[in-house]
Amino acid sequence: MSRPVVIAGGGIGGLTLAIALSQHGIASVILERAASFSAAGAGIQIGPNGTRLLQQLGVAACLEPHVGHPVGIHLRRASDGADRGVLPLGTWIEQRHNAPYWTAHRGDLQAALLKVAQSKASIEIRMNWDVASFNETNDGVTVAAADGRTVEGAVLVGADGLWSAVRRQISGMAMPTSSRRSAARTVIATANLPAGVRGDHVGVWMAPRVHVVHYPVRGGDETGVAILADEPWSVPGWGEDVSAAQALQPVAGLTPLLLDLLGRGQHWRKWSLFDPPPLVRWSIDRTTLLGDAAHPILPFLAQGAVMAIEDAVVLATLLAAQRSNPSAALAAYETARRARTRKVQDTARRNGQIYHLTGIAAAARDLVLRTVPPAAMMARYDWLYGWQPQT
Repeated sequence: MSRPVVIAGGGIGGLTLAIALSQHGIASVILERAASFSAAGAGIQIGPNGTRLLQQLGVAACLEPHVGHPVGIHLRRASDGADRGVLPLGTWIEQRHNAPYWTAHRGDLQAALLKVAQSKASIEIRMNWDVASFNETNDGVTVAAADGRTVEGAVLVGADGLWSAVRRQISGMAMPTSSRRSAARTVIATANLPAGVRGDHVGVWMAPRVHVVHYPVRGGDETGVAILADEPWSVPGWGEDVSAAQALQPVAGLTPLLLDLLGRGQHWRKWSLFDPPPLVRWSIDRTTLLGDAAHPILPFLAQGAVMAIEDAVVLATLLAAQRSNPSAALAAYETARRARTRKVQDTARRNGQIYHLTGIAAAARDLVLRTVPPAAMMARYDWLYGWQPQT
């Protein structure tokens, strides 16, 4: 390709794609709508299928000093704090999949990706560049901003997230479908966790119609906390700051230990979770989608960011293999990724239902958690964590 790949969006997916392309000697231009990169965000979990790729991309060394290394997933009943088992992470999962399981602050992951991207001469980053539309030509794509600026490239990749302008032009779908679920997040100093809450685990507290997740970030110095609830909270965009009372409303009446933990969060941000129907297509000729722009994933499997990383590596590999025929590379990319991302979406939805069960169904779930060996439970996800891209 004589012209660069144009990437709409400088988030996790866009930066990863640019780095992956640079490893194949392919230039890229990232168009980021924000005026500057921000450290804002929440915690994310990065399974072995993600950390393995970050190692291959040269990003892991920048990120590792800032991550948490949880040794297990501690499952609890949120009504009274009763244990429901500990699923193995740590050494167990690293030995099983030859890569670690990390938890991190989203800002730290983006900073590590940005540091590596800025070290590559083949990557150009343009800030304050809000993609409005694109026009395909015989041998490329012209991308336009609302103010009339344009950029030309061999290919356009919409890595511009849930509210993607590129997806809107490809599919006509402007407004994602609300799932009638919400997420509220905060960060708490790990030293300030109440006694009885494990700072070196991923904690999952399950209750009817709501669950709480927490895990170490910022090298273990802080703990990311999320409340995920079934409720008709519908705020378009990237969320809003809310009071502690608003954030904690879905967990009223749960065990005092959990409420003590959540009460230590001082700055809460809450947003709607969206679960739109699958797109008929991700690509048209020389334009395609990546990450949340292509396949938004509910956070009940902790794989949204990792799917964007996987997308980026697969797409870069296929573009490198078919430099003279980018359209064929994009078609192959969509074929390669559609079934896997659909399975991840479906599994995340099912997990959300399992976490929020009530009555007899919840009792049956708890019985399974108490009787099935924890390692066997985690082995059910070998298809997820053991994935590696085909060369």
